[in-house]
Amino acid sequence: MTIPAPVLPWSFNVDPVTSVLSLRDASLHFGERHLWEHLDLELVPGEFLAVLGPNGAGKTSLLRVVLGLTPLTAGEVRIAGEPVRRGHRAVGYVPQQNALSAAAGLRPRDLVRLGIDGHRWGFGGAARTRAKVDELLAAVGATSYADAPLGLLSGGEQQRVRIAQALATDPQLLLCDEPLLSLDIAHQQGVVALLDARRRRHGTAIVMVTHEINPILPYVDRVLFVAPHGVRLGTPSEILTSAVLTELYRTPVEVVRTAHGIAILGLHTLPEH
Repeated sequence: MTIPAPVLPWSFNVDPVTSVLSLRDASLHFGERHLWEHLDLELVPGEFLAVLGPNGAGKTSLLRVVLGLTPLTAGEVRIAGEPVRRGHRAVGYVPQQNALSAAAGLRPRDLVRLGIDGHRWGFGGAARTRAKVDELLAAVGATSYADAPLGLLSGGEQQRVRIAQALATDPQLLLCDEPLLSLDIAHQQGVVALLDARRRRHGTAIVMVTHEINPILPYVDRVLFVAPHGVRLGTPSEILTSAVLTELYRTPVEVVRTAHGIAILGLHTLPEH
């Protein structure tokens, strides 16, 4: 099955100043290890970008760069026209599920409130904060379990709460690190639909690191594939091909398209580092 390029209400040819996220000639090295080099990316409001590739290729490191936690080796990264920095309120972050273990005893409303006011648990504006927490929980469909311990929630319910927390500052850019990991198909579809609704209603750009391409394939606009021998950026139909992946891995890779999605064959024999 041929997957056509999506019809988008936006243009990828935008000025870096008006981009939500801009990377220009960006490179990241750790000593002699070169994760990726000369990456150029302009992400526009409402765009859904999937970051794919094997473990150890530098996908999560890219998120750390955008979060201001890891400096680039070379090049420039900007958020909404501003230099990247830690705690930028234009950026929301949904970490991997294992990051919730330390907060398992909290309630969803406690975690979301932390996203609003950090560790400032004073009484100023308490009514407004409670109303904002309720609004965020309702937006992700988590009202019914707002007061249950996080540790008792299912994986899909926990991810909804994490998304609510990440949206607390009404970010222009939402970074998601493996948000579909360990979720069943129904919960994967629910999380992706929630993110898609957010970006379409509010213009929030989404960058999702994932190994699960098929649940997001109907929604994603572009793919950034990070592989052992380079990076490629384009629409799914441009990047997810046998020719492109064979070039990136320098070994035969076959992409098979079916009515149910895409299967990438041959990668089980490839090194991850």
